[in-house]
Amino acid sequence: MIRYYDILNWRHIDKTIIWGIGNKTYLPLLCLIPIFNIFWIFVVGFKGNTWAWQKGNYKDIETFKAVQATWNRAGLVQFIVSIVILVLYSFFIMTFISSLTSRY
Repeated sequence: MIRYYDILNWRHIDKTIIWGIGNKTYLPLLCLIPIFNIFWIFVVGFKGNTWAWQKGNYKDIETFKAVQATWNRAGLVQFIVSIVILVLYSFFIMTFISSLTSRY
């Protein structure tokens, strides 16, 4: 039987360090090691929920799911904001380059 906290959670991959500190799970801090972090983010993705369940002080699995759902929403908001910033940045850079080249 698969337990909820054994399921891969993609939020751990992009918010690894912040998520680890917030869940009192400090193994994700190993992502600060260059090169090693490429491998370790996937380990955190697969094992993060298990670590959070073991370290957390959750009454039941429903409370745990609610906390992780909050992290998922925060991650989704961060992703959307990042995409908007990237699009705006690209637009401004292209406009700037276009204005420089149109003078000649």
